[in-house]
Amino acid sequence: MTVKEIMAELEAKGNAGVKNIFLKHGIKEPLFGVKIEYLKVIQKKVKKDYQLAKDLYATGNADAMYLAGLIADEDKMTKKDLSLWVKQAESTNISEYAVPWIAAESHFGYELALEWIDSKTEHVATAGWATLSSVMSIKPDSELDIPALKKLITRVEKEIHTVSNRVRSNMNGFVIAAGCFVPALTDAAMNASKKIGAVKVNTDGTACKVPDAAIYINKVKDKGTLGKKKKMARC
Repeated sequence: MTVKEIMAELEAKGNAGVKNIFLKHGIKEPLFGVKIEYLKVIQKKVKKDYQLAKDLYATGNADAMYLAGLIADEDKMTKKDLSLWVKQAESTNISEYAVPWIAAESHFGYELALEWIDSKTEHVATAGWATLSSVMSIKPDSELDIPALKKLITRVEKEIHTVSNRVRSNMNGFVIAAGCFVPALTDAAMNASKKIGAVKVNTDGTACKVPDAAIYINKVKDKGTLGKKKKMARC
């Protein structure tokens, strides 16, 4: 499929109601308002295509950019590609999902995430914390720097109530991911959650709720799935 063909299909599948919901959740214009299920239909047709993903992302359309993340070839994505993508990831669906997923699956996820979390730009820092969460969800514990991640949990304890809205939300997600996917970090994550207390995030009147990290981790523990990894970050 070509970019022109895909964009025409996305426009045809666009829905005004879905678009309004997306806008309320921090996804920015331009977009058509395409349900994820339709994007996955295209994903199944295309599978992975490095150049097509880059070209779709370059359109600036939020639906196309999300699709780009789904079809990107993680083995071909370069640091330059990912650095460009994160700069342009102003919509929440891109900064918190599409870019972190493909970054985590690439050869540079952890390295770039550590760079991004120090950014003064909210959506870049947000992507950094989300990428770290995805890295922990798919990488074997033997490939993770456990002491460094434990220090980042301590950093979250100290900073979470002072950072911007979406960064705060994704720092909380990082603590949850650490506790759920890396058993060696579960106790540290639980202790951090107790010290942090309630995490308040402005959800702009949507029904979204910020999960309590300790409660979430305990639910995973009760299911007996602590440390169970995902096959891929993308979903």
